Amino acid sequence: MSENLNKLLNQKIEQYKSKTQQSHKLQLNATKFMPGGSTRTTQWMEPYPFYAKNAKDQHITDVDNNSYLDFMINATSLIHGHASPKVINAIKTQSDIGTAYSAPTDGQTKLAKLLTDRTPSIETLRFTNSGTEATMMAIMAARAYTNKQKIAKFEGGYHGTHDHVSISVGPKESELNESTNPGILQYPGQPKSLLEDVIVLPYNDIEKTKELLTQHSNEIACLIMEPVISGLGYLPLDIKFLEFTREITKELNIVLIYDEIQSYRLAPGGAQELFNVTPDMTTLGKIIGGGLPVGAFGGKEDIMDLLNPSSENYNLSHAGTFNGNPLTMEAGAVVMEELTDEKYEKMNTLGDNLRSKLNSIFNELEINAQITGIGSLFGINFNDNKIKDYRSFIKNNGLLTKILFMGSVNNGILMQTKNAGALNTLSSELEITKLEESTRTIATEIKSNI
Repeated sequence: MSENLNKLLNQKIEQYKSKTQQSHKLQLNATKFMPGGSTRTTQWMEPYPFYAKNAKDQHITDVDNNSYLDFMINATSLIHGHASPKVINAIKTQSDIGTAYSAPTDGQTKLAKLLTDRTPSIETLRFTNSGTEATMMAIMAARAYTNKQKIAKFEGGYHGTHDHVSISVGPKESELNESTNPGILQYPGQPKSLLEDVIVLPYNDIEKTKELLTQHSNEIACLIMEPVISGLGYLPLDIKFLEFTREITKELNIVLIYDEIQSYRLAPGGAQELFNVTPDMTTLGKIIGGGLPVGAFGGKEDIMDLLNPSSENYNLSHAGTFNGNPLTMEAGAVVMEELTDEKYEKMNTLGDNLRSKLNSIFNELEINAQITGIGSLFGINFNDNKIKDYRSFIKNNGLLTKILFMGSVNNGILMQTKNAGALNTLSSELEITKLEESTRTIATEIKSNI
């Protein structure tokens, strides 16, 4: 079976190579100046990435003039599609009068108001240039507020690339211990002391999570978590577990931080509005920047007041040359203003339809697969087990995952390499059908080779 499937994968790879010769040339040149020819891990794919030429609406075109229906949309960030006319116009208008200032602009206030008005947990906020910076600053604020050192996170939870969240992000199955805590370092030379400072919890396990949080409560400043797990095929956490984590963190005086950098697209106020669970702080990114670098963190005013230079409570500095840069602020404001209730409802309904159709394909073909996701987010997982946490997710069949991804690319469909993706406000039944038909074709090939 695996021999036939490996042959199928190799066929898909060779087909891709034949269609992307100009990209291959650019990749070879890029490797001279950047490790692996890449400056961003998520842009890498085997055998090499295609190189973008241009993009418009829901399609991206590579330098070999192959067009792809884009469900990756730059890691879910382009919620109005590529080169949205209103966003482009806002960027052009602002660029004519300046791209960066040492002084604030009203654009910062405009976008901040749009976000605070929408988001239940955010009374005030600050902007950063990335989601990584946002989670880093939120954790610093929680520590300053509680005067406690340790943090808690979940096994398999990704919150950017700074040391304290780079614990047990994607460990190999062979590295796992019986307990999630202590965690597992991400890279050689990472300080071992982090394993004392970061308490690693299991998703959807109320008993064990309560035990670990209670045991270390006097030292834990915050619990940072995604209500919808981006790295696990956009798996929404069980509502009872979300309610539990809210209750236990209140009880133990632990700041609850929601990383909504990807899940904020699910409703005007993000997943916290959808699930009716309000954290103490929230980090944002992706969609709020109009396709430009952005991040934000905010929460209760008494926490955020620690960053207020005019307050007697001020004890946490937050600098950044391009924080709140005017291009991003103007583009982000347009994006958020255009996100009406009707557009959220349309995307989420289409997402429900897509997940249902994908489920039907694998059920009909009797291929073990689970379709995860919520709202406009989806994931296709070749897994015999019910996915409930990181340890069940990594049981996914890697070979079938690669075949579906590479086959989809050859069919003009772009998803994340784990076969997850997102819809946007331009999505319609037409695009859903194209993804459905492509997936059915590849799944049928897989079935014939099993």
